[in-house]
Amino acid sequence: MHRGGVLKPAILGISGLVLTTQERALLQEHQPRGVILFARNINNRKQLIDLNADLKATLPPGAVLMVDQEGGRVARLKPPHWPALPPAGSLRTEEEAFAHGRALGEMVREAGFTCTAAPVLDIRVPGASDVVGDRAITGDAATVGRLGGEIARGIIAEDVLPVMKHLPGHGRALVDSHIALPRVPELTEDDLLPFIANKTLPWAMTAHVVYEQYDPVNPGTLSEIVIRDLVRGRIGFKGVLVSDDLAMGALSGTPAQRTTRALAAGCDIALYCPGDFEGNRAVLEAL
Repeated sequence: MHRGGVLKPAILGISGLVLTTQERALLQEHQPRGVILFARNINNRKQLIDLNADLKATLPPGAVLMVDQEGGRVARLKPPHWPALPPAGSLRTEEEAFAHGRALGEMVREAGFTCTAAPVLDIRVPGASDVVGDRAITGDAATVGRLGGEIARGIIAEDVLPVMKHLPGHGRALVDSHIALPRVPELTEDDLLPFIANKTLPWAMTAHVVYEQYDPVNPGTLSEIVIRDLVRGRIGFKGVLVSDDLAMGALSGTPAQRTTRALAAGCDIALYCPGDFEGNRAVLEAL
């Protein structure tokens, strides 16, 4: 039974292929904004559809069921149960990009999801970490903005919510933010342009990157300056801002500390993905 009221601004991972009794009780008590699934939660079509149905029945109305699905190497829905989609870096035309978005949207919708963490609107920068690599469409900012917008339009055409990422730009990072904290001395207009071109999209995701010219101490996700001046100001994004996964190696502190800092900096939703029960509880209790 759902209690109603305001949803807590967190999207959480869960531990396995089914929702545990403990997890169900936690979700029902705290009513988060949604759940995100990864490979550890996905075995085959029937199992996933059943899990998403269970989550939908457990979560409050309006909660999202998210998956981190882009195509290429970022794919939780994989063969043989789902078709392989190419990386965004292989797309060349607006028609290809729109078709990619529709195929992606259809795949995740049929599996029971309402939201996918795509498209990537970072530009590809030679010599940078390959954490972005072919997930980026190209190094030309105008093309990234145009084709990325078509991917998003295709996803929306399938009645799925896209999440553009990683604001205000992850393409210049020299290290993988899953492992360590990248520092970028200077962003250029090219980094911002794809996001500016798509600033009316409904949801976006932050980057765990220190942008030294704006805030030499705090990564973008935890920086009031970066979110206010770049994401909301220069880029002009007015939609829902989701943190990147707060469990990543770029950040420090407890799950509760990371959560409160991200929301205090201006994120609308804290994303915490590992699926560990104590971490989930700490995040929810911090709200």
